[in-house]
Amino acid sequence: MILITGLAGYIGSHCALNLLENNADIVGFDNLSTGHIETIDELKKYGNLTFIQGDLLDKTAIDNVFKNYKINSVIHFAAFSQVGESVINPKKYYNNNVIGTLNLLNSMVEYDVKKIVFSSTAATYGEPKYLPIDENHPQNPINPYGQTKLIIEKIMDDYDKAYGLKSVRLRYFNVIGADLKARVGEWHEPETHLVPNILKSTFANGKTFEMYGDDYQTKDGTCVRDYINIEDLIDAHILALNYLKNGGKTDYFNLGTNDGNTVKEIFSACEKVTNKTIAVKQMPRREGDPAVLIADNKKAKNILGWKPTKTLENSIKTAYTYEKSRQKATEV
Repeated sequence: MILITGLAGYIGSHCALNLLENNADIVGFDNLSTGHIETIDELKKYGNLTFIQGDLLDKTAIDNVFKNYKINSVIHFAAFSQVGESVINPKKYYNNNVIGTLNLLNSMVEYDVKKIVFSSTAATYGEPKYLPIDENHPQNPINPYGQTKLIIEKIMDDYDKAYGLKSVRLRYFNVIGADLKARVGEWHEPETHLVPNILKSTFANGKTFEMYGDDYQTKDGTCVRDYINIEDLIDAHILALNYLKNGGKTDYFNLGTNDGNTVKEIFSACEKVTNKTIAVKQMPRREGDPAVLIADNKKAKNILGWKPTKTLENSIKTAYTYEKSRQKATEV
């Protein structure tokens, strides 16, 4: 069985859906602090899913999962991930992300489970020294969120050397989109990500979209980011899991498209997909936002055999379809 932590969240739920539809047996573990029980109920329709509500800070709770189920590998998504919040409240992030992961890794060692795919982040790189960013780029996080993920990567190196625990760390760039059938999607409260915030502005009672910074050294003055489709991203997780099952060594990979779009380009694409004029308010820059972040993804292509295939428009269309379904659900 595969253990998925953070199953009820955005990326965890899409990973679970993919595995369930391919007949995998899954145990999901989530404290539901940011995930949703409705997501779990939806996922249970598609295969053999056992859900356990628990917290990784509770070592006994995670031990019981390994004690009661024949777990052979882990995909670890459970983490707090809001950069701004991590600056204001680093204690919350170091406790949850680092100590929670240590508990998980210690349980894996104790119960002889030696394969884990870890949800890392491009935030471990910090301010880019060159572009596109490859895996050899220096890792100098500029916020506590990125620091927690880097600390975990270093712990995983030590656990490989000492205990033979093999890990693949997947460093995400900007993830967008939703399941093609709108069964799961991006649902954060509060929402901090660009595309869902633009799309939310198109509905009744939607807020005016706030665009931060128009004076960057880019083609239109707004930040450039590398937007990767959620289903392409999940394909990489499945490939990483298979890589470990086939004896692959501990390694790390960037997940991005090797291309970038400005905030204004994303905004225009959202207006095109929704066929609506979206109210926007120009705001000053946010502190700590680099002008450009683009992934070099050759390593994942060469070693994992991964290839992103979805277009930006496809990603926004699926996100919009899911957001419409969420809006209908709240009206009932």
